[in-house]
Amino acid sequence: MGFAVPSDLVVLLLLISTQAVHLRKCPRTCVCDDVKLTVACVRKNLTRVPTAVSEITVKLDLRGNNIQELPTGAFRHIPYLTHLSLHRCAIQRVQEGAFRSLGRLVFLDLANNNIEILYQESFDGLSSLKQLLLDHNRVEEIQPGAFSQLGFLNLLSLTHNQLVYLPNMAFQGLQNIKWLRLSHNSLNNLAPEAFGSLLTLARLSLDHNELQLPQVTRLDLGHNPITYLGEETISMPKLTHLFMDHMSLQDFSMAALAFSPRLVHLDLSHNQLRVLQPLVGPAQLTRLNLTGNPIHCSCYLRPLREWALSGFVRLAGACARPPHFSGENLEALHPTELRCQSQEAMLEAELEEINRATLTTTPVPRIPSEHRRAYKLHTDRAGIKPNLLFHLHQGETHHSSCENRGHTKVPHGFSPDTRFLDLRDNHFHYIPSHSFRGLVQVVSLHIQRCKIHELEGATFSGMKALVYLYLSENDLSSLSAQTFRGAPELTYLHLEKNKFARFPWEAFKLLPNLLSLHLEHNAISRLEQGVLAGAKRLRELYLTGNVINMVAPNAFDSASALDTLHMGSNQLKEVPAEALGKLSHLAELRLSKNPIRWVGPSAFLPLAGSLKHLYLNGLGLEKVRGWALAGLGPGLQSLFLEENQLEEVPLLSPLTGLKVVNLAENPLLCDCALLPLRKWIDTVNLTVSATCGHPSELRGQEVKDVKIFKSCPGEGSPPTKQKASKTSKPKSTHQCTCPKIAPVKKIPS
Repeated sequence: MGFAVPSDLVVLLLLISTQAVHLRKCPRTCVCDDVKLTVACVRKNLTRVPTAVSEITVKLDLRGNNIQELPTGAFRHIPYLTHLSLHRCAIQRVQEGAFRSLGRLVFLDLANNNIEILYQESFDGLSSLKQLLLDHNRVEEIQPGAFSQLGFLNLLSLTHNQLVYLPNMAFQGLQNIKWLRLSHNSLNNLAPEAFGSLLTLARLSLDHNELQLPQVTRLDLGHNPITYLGEETISMPKLTHLFMDHMSLQDFSMAALAFSPRLVHLDLSHNQLRVLQPLVGPAQLTRLNLTGNPIHCSCYLRPLREWALSGFVRLAGACARPPHFSGENLEALHPTELRCQSQEAMLEAELEEINRATLTTTPVPRIPSEHRRAYKLHTDRAGIKPNLLFHLHQGETHHSSCENRGHTKVPHGFSPDTRFLDLRDNHFHYIPSHSFRGLVQVVSLHIQRCKIHELEGATFSGMKALVYLYLSENDLSSLSAQTFRGAPELTYLHLEKNKFARFPWEAFKLLPNLLSLHLEHNAISRLEQGVLAGAKRLRELYLTGNVINMVAPNAFDSASALDTLHMGSNQLKEVPAEALGKLSHLAELRLSKNPIRWVGPSAFLPLAGSLKHLYLNGLGLEKVRGWALAGLGPGLQSLFLEENQLEEVPLLSPLTGLKVVNLAENPLLCDCALLPLRKWIDTVNLTVSATCGHPSELRGQEVKDVKIFKSCPGEGSPPTKQKASKTSKPKSTHQCTCPKIAPVKKIPS
């Protein structure tokens, strides 16, 4: 006869065993909820993602830890996560594939970290993600394809970062994006198709950047390969004339100009618009030019025609189809005439028209089969009708792509009307001269990551319309003086992440229109005299991440128009003040993360009339002389001095135009010598991050909150002190003996 165990005891044993299992699944310093399947490890000074987490956890909160790097597969042990917070975790790098196992994640918070680069596969695997927060990082580069796996993302927030430039297709892959937040960056340059492919974008936040467009009354964007203009894209309250002719516009949101109320003249001629909806916002518009567009005069155009009549807007242009309206002036059409056939009849008539045009015009160059397949994939994803594929490729998009096809030679047979040519991720190695013969209308050429180690002279000869050239991430170590012969309009040149050991100055003599030059992350060690000879119009020079240790006094003399110079993460040991002497238009200077320990008096005086943004963060600075910022008065808007070794800071009160100042992570000596800074913080309407490093009793406390300054001469309420402060000389504040602070007694635990 067996022994009967009481039911209450069975329940108790089960509870004990269950708790034991749960204890093994919950990290010792964390709080786990086994009902809601959540784990919280907030501010536990963790240096890595905890592994002792239950596999079925759905929400993980790791805020306020010290996880500086997320390695590949960091979350492979918790594949069911839907919500993950890594807010304020000091993260500097996200390795490729760090999130690869999190196919169910819908929310990811990476805000308030130190991420500088978004790599190509940083977010690989996040196929269900809907919200991604990257605010308050140090993002200055978005690599191509960084968001290519985020097809369901609705919200991407990149506010308060260090973005200066957005390349073409920067956000490619975001097929369902609704809101893109880029506020509070340093954006001053947007590539023509920076927001290309964002067909679902409803809201774009670009406030508090450096685009400097609100006062513009006339804006000419013509001859750029922009294909789409979304809602509220152009927000310019004083704009009266907008020219967007000879572009590649296929769609134009009715709310694209919602915040440009004074617009009088809009030129959309020579684009690829079939139909246009009535525009919301520009109530004063009197002329709309649609000449040269393939306008389909059907019932879909009736709202625009009625809107134009009621608002006295003059329409310029003519119908392209259907055949019975072909060539008819838009102004001559009455809304009642604009009717629709059945869908089948419309398609049949359209195909017939295409076939007729193909037979009666000059034959179009043959498109290689791999090009057709690549473009078919693109059009299928975009919802374009496959039976119109050939026509759209040749006559409407002006885009051609042979991306990642394994080519060893530049393919031929592209349409002569091509404006945007994408050949990235092939294996060219060597490109001979005249390789792009016949492509005289190409505006943007992408040949990144093609293992190119040599470009023959006149490689781009005949590309008279070329404006954007991307040669990034190849193996180039030199360029001949004839490399860019025949491409006189080249304006934006990307040579970052190659193998240049010396500045390839000879190649730029034939580029009179060069405005922006990217040479980041090469191996350049010296900037010799005259390296920018010929680049007289150059405005932006990016040299971050080289090994530059010497700048000749006359290195920049030929580039007097330069307004942006990035030389961060090099080997400079002093501010190249003499070389900066003739840059009278320089507005932004970045010297971050150079081994500069000391800045002498008047170091930036040559830039006093132009400098707006100065980056001296991460230098290891030990001393900034009192007159180091001499001359930088109300013009300076941003000053970054964080992550240095400063115990005191120069007088900031003359900098009355400051909008951003950062003194964080400096071991400031909080005694009476720092009183001017303390008073200045009280008088400005700025958030100033400054903490005490010394004495040890005050370490970590905000300067503005420290009470020790109340006992310093010139501070406090006693009349005697007020009287003394009026008669004493300024140097007396440095001679005071600050009161000793009683040590804090430890409370026994």
